[in-house]
Amino acid sequence: MLYLNTLKHANMKESKTSHIAIILLAIVMAVFGIYHFVYPENLLSYVPSFLPNAGNLWVYIPGAAFVLAAIAFLTNKMVKTAAYLLAVLLFIFVLTIHLPNFLNGSDFENRQFAFINLLKDTAIAAFALHIASNSTN
Repeated sequence: MLYLNTLKHANMKESKTSHIAIILLAIVMAVFGIYHFVYPENLLSYVPSFLPNAGNLWVYIPGAAFVLAAIAFLTNKMVKTAAYLLAVLLFIFVLTIHLPNFLNGSDFENRQFAFINLLKDTAIAAFALHIASNSTN
């Protein structure tokens, strides 16, 4: 069953738009989560150096979190919890990966890429917080 949560909105058109936006976010999170499992080697360079070496585990954990958040959004189960946890995970990425890469990037292109990812993850986290604050479950 796809996401059918009744968010409190002024009119039906806005509610349908919200549903579509949440479904799109769920699809993006699912694809990104699956990518973590299919191509973990492409993401290992983003694992902060202060974490203990655990092979692909530090890539698989966020991948699983993305897939689980997508499932929660699509099934309308534990949406509030999933959205808050997704926001926390993304803010952790911003603070431990993107901000240090932006501040300490080796060249302009790397800093620019880090800045774009910082903004992207902040925006997605903000949307997740919006979903959580308007969810009834």
